[in-house]
Amino acid sequence: MDSVEPFTALKPRLFGIAYRMLGTRSDAEDVVQDAWLRWHETDQAELRSSEAWLVTVTTRLAIDRLRSRKSEQEKYIGWWLPEPLVEAHEDTPEAAAELASEVSVAFLLVLERLSPDERAAFLLRQAFDLDYEEIASILGKTEAACRQIVHRAGERVREGRPRYDVSPQEHRELLTRFMQAASTGDRTAMKTMLSPDAELISDGGGKVPSFGRILRGAARIAGVFWSLGHAAPGKVRYRLARINGMPGLLRYVDGKIESAQSFTIEAGRITAVYVVRNPDKLSAVPPL
Repeated sequence: MDSVEPFTALKPRLFGIAYRMLGTRSDAEDVVQDAWLRWHETDQAELRSSEAWLVTVTTRLAIDRLRSRKSEQEKYIGWWLPEPLVEAHEDTPEAAAELASEVSVAFLLVLERLSPDERAAFLLRQAFDLDYEEIASILGKTEAACRQIVHRAGERVREGRPRYDVSPQEHRELLTRFMQAASTGDRTAMKTMLSPDAELISDGGGKVPSFGRILRGAARIAGVFWSLGHAAPGKVRYRLARINGMPGLLRYVDGKIESAQSFTIEAGRITAVYVVRNPDKLSAVPPL
């Protein structure tokens, strides 16, 4: 059998693992490429399972990349947010990653609290439904240890996740109204759609201006959206998009992408806004 065929068939799954582990498209693609090189160099006839081998290699490569990146993130200027997957189509690896399980920005931020081994064990179990024997083999640990790791990671993830699930339709309807209010500069309307204790986190990566701290409060966040439109009248455009599997907003200024925005919604109001402004993380966003 052609060695390319099994790898191609599994590539969406491998990308899904790597992206959830690392939170950036470029790092995930690099890991998948490294896995391909190792796959190409190995004697595939000796493998008991191509899938098990590729999942193991991809996971271990992602763990190594995540460990080395931790020191880089300590030097990152401002808040670090995952690179958004924007408007994925059904035939892309990103779409397969979304269909496998949640990859929302809020969820990926919660995963940042975990150690590399915790993150890998939790994702392999919860997102990709591997049994503990497989996880133990991948991580080089005992099944008992992996059960403890997944349990501990699960508790930390539950503590940081939204308390209520919101349907994509409800999410989209609220964002449509918020987009209209932001487009017209209606601060009062925006304020009513934001939770009183809503938070806004902005990632400029030191490349463009961003807030160095979390902004809190409906009035302040509504004011931020209003101020940009007021500063550049007629030049700000919003577009609904699917960002990491959920409805989100793309904001363009003078025809150029300025940010990708993801939202957490609870009890009918926006509780968190995640604004990615770092241009390095927006290179794959489609033009207006």
